[in-house]
Amino acid sequence: MVLDGTLIRIDRVKADRPYFSGKHRVHGMNVQVISSPDGMILWTSGALPGKAHHLSAARIWGILSELERAGIITLADKAYQGAEGPIITPYKGKDKPASQKQANRSHAGLRGPGERANAQLKSWKILRKLRCCPLKAGHLCKAIAVLQNHRVAQTA
Repeated sequence: MVLDGTLIRIDRVKADRPYFSGKHRVHGMNVQVISSPDGMILWTSGALPGKAHHLSAARIWGILSELERAGIITLADKAYQGAEGPIITPYKGKDKPASQKQANRSHAGLRGPGERANAQLKSWKILRKLRCCPLKAGHLCKAIAVLQNHRVAQTA
């Protein structure tokens, strides 16, 4: 399994500070996505304001505790370092030994197809820049995940 968060851009004004993501420098909603290693979207969370960190969002939605309870080993990016449970993240730091660099390359290679799930989710035009109520972003992501998986199943 691969756990990753994504920011769904929204049409907001400067006054809406909770929706502003300092990392991306845009207003948006944070959505957590769990995908299979082959890139199929398995689950999407509801939406949180863009200022929410990915690890905080995963804790709010109870993702980490549920994965730990189920005993499912999950790959995640550096945003999830410090997460409890069966979350495997890459090594951090600049002057890493060659073994850690190789482990990070392998980790990225295994996580890559799962990361594609976010790209597939955001390829739908409605999610390129959301112009409706931001609270509907989570419901839209769930609906699009179903449609995307249906589209993939029909082409297979």
